[in-house]
Amino acid sequence: MTVGKVTFTKVEREKLAEVLWLLNWVSVLTGAMLLGLGVFLKVEIQKWQEVMSEQGILYVPHMLITTGLVACCINFLGAKICLDCTDTNKFLRWKLVMMPYIICTFFFTSCVLVGALLCYSIRSHLEESLLLGLWNAMRYYKDTDTPGRCYLKRTLDMLQIQFECCGNTGYQDWFQVQWISKRYLDMSSSAVLDRFRSNIDGKYLVDQVPFSCCSTFSPRPCIQEQVNDVSAHFNYDQLSQQRNLWRKGCRQAMMEHYTSIMQTIGFMVLLIWMFELLVLTGVRYLQTAMENVLRLGDLDSESDGWILEDSLAETARYNLNVIKNLGKCYQVDNDPNIDVQTVPAEREVPSLLAPTAVEKPWGSEGPGGAKQDHSGLFHHQHVQT
Repeated sequence: MTVGKVTFTKVEREKLAEVLWLLNWVSVLTGAMLLGLGVFLKVEIQKWQEVMSEQGILYVPHMLITTGLVACCINFLGAKICLDCTDTNKFLRWKLVMMPYIICTFFFTSCVLVGALLCYSIRSHLEESLLLGLWNAMRYYKDTDTPGRCYLKRTLDMLQIQFECCGNTGYQDWFQVQWISKRYLDMSSSAVLDRFRSNIDGKYLVDQVPFSCCSTFSPRPCIQEQVNDVSAHFNYDQLSQQRNLWRKGCRQAMMEHYTSIMQTIGFMVLLIWMFELLVLTGVRYLQTAMENVLRLGDLDSESDGWILEDSLAETARYNLNVIKNLGKCYQVDNDPNIDVQTVPAEREVPSLLAPTAVEKPWGSEGPGGAKQDHSGLFHHQHVQT
């Protein structure tokens, strides 16, 4: 059963080709947009790559960039094909290219859909990467003189200022890591030594936070030391304590930032996929309609176009058999008769086909009234001999 059968006149075929020519040029622009979205996403991820545990999430922008480049090339070729399809004579040069082009475009369109879905499914991977990356950045915050880590302090400070956040999940996370280097601690002080001895891991842990955690909405000078000790500061009530530091963790703030970007890009890529699917459907109708009018022989007549000539199951079964039989045409190399020229039946000796005086004519009846074709049998045996 034919799927999506539509009848086209000559004028309608020409109009369809012209519209598809225009839509393919629009698709070139959407491909460039896809490329731009991939580049933008890659830049946004690399901007804060120092606070991410791994760079595996870059496969999403890389896929968008590759798909955008392929979109520009495929749709540029599609515009040329559709323009030539307005003339039946020019269509003949593309006849053998149309089906491979449609198959390649179908797989490309599927990749666009996959790219849109990845933008929505990357959230859990990104969150895990930020969770581990931020913890490591906080641990190495003090290592400003260590190669490879000397810029982590600046990166983390800029992150907390720009996203108005503090710590991984909150400002209390700074109480669990030693973020002050020993170079800036008075090791001769008994208070400092007692602080080291009080921790089983030998770390200098205090209820202090970096300056970048200070909220700009605080009505009083920022309190960074003895944050939990209300009695250590004058007029330090609960309201002042809440306004003093950023309450939101940086992981949550960055997840909100990237989720917003991913959802916007995913929605735009999904729209591009729907548009590409529309163009692909139109090209399929144009291809089948042009091929059918060539079979009819009358270029001015109506012709049918369709999406699938048979049902989806039958088409899948047929293509599967074609794939299975692809290599069978190369399995005749060992045939001993491959170079032997055979004589067509219609070019053989005419006397063998004509009845003789001795033989009974064609269709003569044998014993029992049954008709026998003796000359045909003789001819068949002679050829085999």
